[in-house]
Amino acid sequence: MSDFTHLSVNQLIQMKESSSDLQIVDIRDSASFEKGHIPQSSNLNNENLAHFIGKADMDQPLIVVCYHGISSQNAAQYLHEQGFDQVYSLDGGFEAWQQAHL
Repeated sequence: MSDFTHLSVNQLIQMKESSSDLQIVDIRDSASFEKGHIPQSSNLNNENLAHFIGKADMDQPLIVVCYHGISSQNAAQYLHEQGFDQVYSLDGGFEAWQQAHL
């Protein structure tokens, strides 16, 4: 059983419209992140993971984004284990987000 919640692109859009307290992390490689990413998201990688966990608000919702919504599930589970209360994995990943915003 996972300790994170699957989130659709539509649900994320609704969450972004109703709250500015979202933390969105994109675990894709930095070159892909630079080419395009969800507004207000930050690139999370092994080099900045400890710093992110140290400064993040564990009580605010945390959305994890990857390419297609597969890798983000493992990352979301890991981040929940680090103490984040509300962790979400974006189904379909950045590709689904991009398709919804064409």
